[in-house]
Amino acid sequence: MALEAIRGDLTLAELAAKHGVHHTMIASWKRQAIDGMAGTFSGAGDAGKAASESEVEKLHAKIGQLVVERDFLARAFGR
Repeated sequence: MALEAIRGDLTLAELAAKHGVHHTMIASWKRQAIDGMAGTFSGAGDAGKAASESEVEKLHAKIGQLVVERDFLARAFGR
């Protein structure tokens, strides 16, 4: 529906009647879609992806540390 609203073939009221959704919801979805597209094409997504990869690396390191500690304690208590 957001794409239909962006295209502008029908008014928001016509889209709302066609799909049975309130016109303010369609306007909100249209605004979110336009903002999302702007972020996609501006390269802002690359920064988020790099931050996500950094977080994954930190979490993998923490998992490795916890596994080593678990194994050490298991040997120490004779399990």
